[in-house]
Amino acid sequence: MWLATALHPPVPLFLTSHPCAKVFHKPQTSRFGFPLPSLKLRASATKKQLQTRRPDKEDPLNQENDDQSSDMGWLPSFPHVLVASMSNFLFGYHIGVMNGPIVSIARELGFEGDPILEGLVVSIFIAGAFIGSMSCGPLVDKLGCRRTFQVDTIPLILGAIVSGQANSLNEILLGRFLVGLGIGVNTVLVPIYISEVAPTNYRGSLGTLSQIGTCLGIILSLCLGIPAEHDPHWWRTMFYIASVPGFILTLGMQFTVESPRWLCRVGNIKDAETVIRNLWGDSEVDKAIEEIQSIIKNDGTDVNSGWLELLEEPHSRVAFIGGALFVLQQFAGINGVLYFSSLTFQDVGISSGALASLFVGLTNFAGALCAYYFMDTQGRKRLLIGSYLGM
Repeated sequence: MWLATALHPPVPLFLTSHPCAKVFHKPQTSRFGFPLPSLKLRASATKKQLQTRRPDKEDPLNQENDDQSSDMGWLPSFPHVLVASMSNFLFGYHIGVMNGPIVSIARELGFEGDPILEGLVVSIFIAGAFIGSMSCGPLVDKLGCRRTFQVDTIPLILGAIVSGQANSLNEILLGRFLVGLGIGVNTVLVPIYISEVAPTNYRGSLGTLSQIGTCLGIILSLCLGIPAEHDPHWWRTMFYIASVPGFILTLGMQFTVESPRWLCRVGNIKDAETVIRNLWGDSEVDKAIEEIQSIIKNDGTDVNSGWLELLEEPHSRVAFIGGALFVLQQFAGINGVLYFSSLTFQDVGISSGALASLFVGLTNFAGALCAYYFMDTQGRKRLLIGSYLGM
């Protein structure tokens, strides 16, 4: 085929542009018009040259594709993010832990048939989370992320045990409130920690692990809630199980890194450089340290600024959109669904409300997986628009 190409013009452009393409333009012939024997050799040689030289031109592109396909820049940060996401696993577990056994709890503790008290047992968890979230900032500034995670497991473990041993309404309320305090700290702390240890290119995907952890916690609690329909005391075991991730989180945080930004803030520049080098690579150390120190230097220097500036341009639009996203998400009613879906399904005639609720949790998990997959490729805005259309 190469010989035929050499003998019969026109020649394809990719051959004419090649340095050896002149071999094909004017084939040498004898005076009788037949090609000389050496032409075949030259054509064959040119074919080999093209075969050997053409990959050289494609090597940069192939190398780039290989780099992209084998890019594992997320891997050093992954174990640390995974341990931190255990907090969200606990959050999800405590969201769904009351879903199935709420009737059994109300019957055993003496408030069966009182929807206000049933709602209070569930919602006091959120009240504690509200208070805990406001205390997160001072704790992190003083203790750092790692120690705050570990201190925060105290109310999580204690609240789960108190709830499991509750023999009265007040005791179950106390246990749920303590758990809420711990969850409130974690809901603020986990995104901060992940954003400060994850590489910039993978911050969106790794940040999604926190939501995946929440979904898995919900799924586990809903699965464990199925036996509660037949065992009136099973709910105590469910609360005892909730203390186990707290111990795992305490132990796991001993092996995770501290936030490099907090290390810079307290003056441990060398430790911060070590963390960045291990997680992000040597090339990112100087740039990251410079950016962190610039942020710390400018942080709090504008003493005349106030919260009311969020209502003024150019901040008002961003503040309104950001706040509206959270408000609309909550008013969609997903929390109410996850808290009381078993009762709702039973009211509409489904025999196993806990099993039906499990499919709600699986659907929630599927959405989190989609976010994890598309976060860094499709962008946040497109995902938000699609998710809110679904809501």
